[in-house]
Amino acid sequence: MIPSFRWFGPTDPIPLAYIRQIPGVRGVVSALYDVPVGDPWRRERLGTLKGQIEDAELCFAVVESIPVHEDIKLGRPARDRLIEHYCTSVRSMGELGVPVLCYNFMPVFDWTRTDLAHRLPDGSTALAYDDRALAAIDLSRGTGELPGWAAAYGAGELQALLAAYRAVDAERLWDNLAYFLERVVPVADQAGVRMAIHPDDPPWPIFGLPRIITNAAALERLVALVDSPANGVTFCTGSLGASPENDLPAMARRLGDLGRIHFAHCRNIRITGPRRFHETAHPSASGSVDLLQVLRALRDAGFAGPVRPDHGRMIWGETGRPGYGLYDRALGVMYLQGLWEALERSER
Repeated sequence: MIPSFRWFGPTDPIPLAYIRQIPGVRGVVSALYDVPVGDPWRRERLGTLKGQIEDAELCFAVVESIPVHEDIKLGRPARDRLIEHYCTSVRSMGELGVPVLCYNFMPVFDWTRTDLAHRLPDGSTALAYDDRALAAIDLSRGTGELPGWAAAYGAGELQALLAAYRAVDAERLWDNLAYFLERVVPVADQAGVRMAIHPDDPPWPIFGLPRIITNAAALERLVALVDSPANGVTFCTGSLGASPENDLPAMARRLGDLGRIHFAHCRNIRITGPRRFHETAHPSASGSVDLLQVLRALRDAGFAGPVRPDHGRMIWGETGRPGYGLYDRALGVMYLQGLWEALERSER
């Protein structure tokens, strides 16, 4: 595997120099966060970001992510122009040798939590989700009450989007995803870029919006939409692990054997009730995900791509972007490397 770490660009309070000091970490996962959704990513801008990463003696392993415009997900007439912009961005990645693109197809909201600072027994804080708390959030005035989304949508814009999605059920969303992939995957394949869809987080519908990338059947349906090695998956243990029905090692083995896992987010969550969980430290004993067995399945399937620790707790008095502090994610990536080394040595 390629141990990797997410970096939010030059404005990230965690500099690349700190990431470089984490033993074994070589890959950086980043994006052009200031480009408006739907605009093409130009080679020059992406090349500047790549240069900053390489100046720190790291490699640009994954773009996470190029957002998919809502008009594409809704199947509106503007989608063809927006898909061509998306293809331009993918070509820019290919020209610069950035090999993996993580993206998602979640309507309106991507990852969603109801508490960004849930206090754990050890005094650390973590992201948490409770379906009952989500049901109590009033979206009639915009996203002001939704943690992490306060400035995302005003009342008028959000209500118009939610109204538009009333005509889009799960099957219609699948159709729109297929339309998108049929046009983008051939471009990605030619450019040498691997598309890696991120599962829906959490893996069930929210606010009446369909969510379709949620389980083993959905992931296998996804890779069959366009039968190409360029059409693959980001295997996120935290997103998929929030549903107790998902057998993560079996899913990793099956998709890995197909050669369709191009990136992995390895983190832990603890399920505390129906559609209720909180994130926790990475070790298997800390939560509901057996990361040893997941990594064993990935290793057995021949996976050799980038892996990042994903969300971490806030520990040791650290403040900053919830889920994206330095300390706990650094602990997490070291834990993952330790498991991987043990698996490799056990084969000798």
